[in-house]
Amino acid sequence: MPETTSARVPAVVAAMGLAACLAVPTAQAQTSNVTIFGIMDIAVRQVHNEGRGPMRSVVSGSNSTSRLGVRGTEDLGGGLSAGFHLEHGIQVDLGASASTTQFWDRRSTVSLVSRSLGELRLGRDFVPTYTNWGRYDPFAYVGVAGANNFVSATPVGPIRSAFGSGGNTTVRSSNALQILLPSNLGGLEGGLMLAAGEGGTAANGQHKLMGVRLGYGAQEFGVSAAYTRSENNLTVAGKFEDMALAGNTTVAGVRLTAGYRSFRYDKAKQVNLLLSGAMPVGVLGEVKLSWQRMDMRGRVGATVIDRNDASQIGLGYVHLLSKRTALYGTVSRIDNRGGATMAVPGGPAGMAGGGTSTGVEAGMRHNF
Repeated sequence: MPETTSARVPAVVAAMGLAACLAVPTAQAQTSNVTIFGIMDIAVRQVHNEGRGPMRSVVSGSNSTSRLGVRGTEDLGGGLSAGFHLEHGIQVDLGASASTTQFWDRRSTVSLVSRSLGELRLGRDFVPTYTNWGRYDPFAYVGVAGANNFVSATPVGPIRSAFGSGGNTTVRSSNALQILLPSNLGGLEGGLMLAAGEGGTAANGQHKLMGVRLGYGAQEFGVSAAYTRSENNLTVAGKFEDMALAGNTTVAGVRLTAGYRSFRYDKAKQVNLLLSGAMPVGVLGEVKLSWQRMDMRGRVGATVIDRNDASQIGLGYVHLLSKRTALYGTVSRIDNRGGATMAVPGGPAGMAGGGTSTGVEAGMRHNF
């Protein structure tokens, strides 16, 4: 016979009572702290799209995303701690929020951490495949040379086919539960993410999601893999699949990275490749170089997308003025093939398929 609601109540009450009893011995050991932090990053940019001419602009977050955050932890004793983390994206050039629909649009989580068992985290956060991709991009997934330029719902491909032009799961997921490995496993790290669709719609940023990540990192070597699968009211042809493999090594002080990421939905697939290097210049400078390729495969409906490919090369320099302030400059170029119209952000619209897009920017970043 199915268990009734009244039959479940004593079990719930007992579990709550047990949790309260376990918390009592550590109550006297509690200490807490709360920190306000953020990044203000602003740059001047010029983008030239073939056949459309140049466009100049002032932009926010070209070296690191501008944000305002609040985080806190509480020591519960016995190797346990609780914490929260909130981040709000900012458009410094406009003095406005980065999102018109979410205040804590970047991260909004609460955590219970055990030094020996790991972390239980609830809320909005990066999906495992983004974590496993963004960390290998020397341009931090932003700016004229960022790896984000090839993760877009603009081209006809699997991302647009699955999610339309609205929110997707290539970077973050709301309504998520994560279980993260502890940090004392000799370089082994990773986690599991589950998100409930909550009966909502993609338009409201609600997706049913499962993701996993596992990697190993040492001082001069690292390798990791991740997989994320999501679905919503728009993915009627099946689940959207996202996989990322990447690694890094350091040779003569130069950090070299290589990454592979694929998106698949129905009969369409997109493969992104990333090769990069970052070399220190003296004590205060760093030169960064990256090459990317986007390869479309298959078809969307009756539209064959095999020839719609693109490549991007980026070169940048960052110079520290202090531990908190830096100046930077970056140049990049995107070459399209077939009907692809990938472009550096901030350029004029209407570029024809197969055209080129070039960008240059210079700015300042301040951490606080």
